[in-house]
Amino acid sequence: MRLGIFGGSFDPVHYGHLLLAEYCRSDCRLDEVRFVPVAVAPHKQHLQPASADHRTQMLRLAIGGHEPFTISTVETDRGGVSYTVDTLEALQCEDPTRQLFLLLGADSLFDVPNWKNPARICELATLVVVRRSDMPEPDFSCLDQVATPTQIDTFRRHQVRMPLIELSSTTIRQRVAAGHSIRFQTPRAVEKYIETHQLYTSAS
Repeated sequence: MRLGIFGGSFDPVHYGHLLLAEYCRSDCRLDEVRFVPVAVAPHKQHLQPASADHRTQMLRLAIGGHEPFTISTVETDRGGVSYTVDTLEALQCEDPTRQLFLLLGADSLFDVPNWKNPARICELATLVVVRRSDMPEPDFSCLDQVATPTQIDTFRRHQVRMPLIELSSTTIRQRVAAGHSIRFQTPRAVEKYIETHQLYTSAS
């Protein structure tokens, strides 16, 4: 089984996230893409996102009806700062027969050497780097110290190109706080959930 792992805050999930996951599923012939909401992101420890329960419920609403998309609460169940290597280790132990594919944006590729145990990450999963169709190929030499030439060649062959989608969770939160519409930026069910629970407003 070819399992894609897509981690993030998803605060809230939006169409950019969903399109990225679907492009990767299709282009890399993944059997499943598993969304993994973080408990606390290492680089966002100063932020106070919506609760894990709210973010997970919004994800469930967003992916409902699309069977290849699933959710893992391994990081929110574990609590504390979420590290990719720990999640990959847990998923491999769960089923060692699966092939793991870690989905990440081209900008994140350059940060991988600074992550916790990057060499182990490169052993556990194939990195699937997503970039805009008009962007040049990223410089995979940034991985020279943490991955073998064979691994880097595999990562290079699993690049995915997708159109530019200028959506961000930060902008959506800011628009909600300002009382502006977020229609067509996130699934309607997620939009209604945000409204019902008054997320990202001064009242929350």
